Amino acid sequence: MGRLLVGKDVSARIAARAREGVAELAVRGVVPTLAILRIGERPDDLAYERTAVKRAEALGVSVRQVVLPADVGTDEVLKAVHAVNGDPTIHGCLMFRPMPAGVDERAVCAALAPEKDVDAAGEASLSGVFTESGVGFAPCTAQACIEMLDHYEVPLDGADAVVVGRSLVIGRPVAALILSRNATVTVCHSHTRDLPAKMRAADVVVCATGRAKAYGAACFAPGQVVIDVGMNVDEAGALCGDVDFAAVEPIVDAITPVPRGVGGVTTQVLLDHVVQAALKATA
Repeated sequence: MGRLLVGKDVSARIAARAREGVAELAVRGVVPTLAILRIGERPDDLAYERTAVKRAEALGVSVRQVVLPADVGTDEVLKAVHAVNGDPTIHGCLMFRPMPAGVDERAVCAALAPEKDVDAAGEASLSGVFTESGVGFAPCTAQACIEMLDHYEVPLDGADAVVVGRSLVIGRPVAALILSRNATVTVCHSHTRDLPAKMRAADVVVCATGRAKAYGAACFAPGQVVIDVGMNVDEAGALCGDVDFAAVEPIVDAITPVPRGVGGVTTQVLLDHVVQAALKATA
């Protein structure tokens, strides 16, 4: 039976770290502030926003919600982004994506100042991840994976890691973050030959493809640590990950459950990034 790598304790550790920053900012007379830019009222955006607002309040982080209509155009969204950039009392901005078809999402993301881009929406922040330049912040979910591995003291130096998924939101950034810890990283995807064999050969496997229960027992081996980033709904309407948990958990050494795994840590990382941004801006 695999050890469960639950997110609750990881989130608590990150929150404690962030509270130290909030206290330091209070001495400076600064309240760390997050702007949430939402277009329309998609249920998943609203659910994440509610969670973020609740956790922010508990942490001492202020939230300003910037809500635009679903039929908004690119110019209006850019105007909102420029207002965020120009407001020194806003330290970080989360923009919900994907944006509607009528909005040039790439242009909007590029317009957000990297120092306020707390979820790596823009290419400048992503380049900071790949070049280790310190510009901007890593995507929150990718950073959450690293926080999980660090908290549970999973050794990465010299380890073989496989990341299944090559998106710029999770797959490629988390691969870069793991590589920066001196692991040997293989990024796999839908065209990878003999994917199960490559997954079985790894010490650490990160699954981030958004395919419900796509990876079963044939993809894993004893002794592995599995980070399941997927957040899907199965045929029964229940939340599940990319990994077939029931089949894989008895095989591997450790695994994150879905829910109660990476998801909750992601929100806490977001708020920690806001605090870090505020500290940098007011240093």
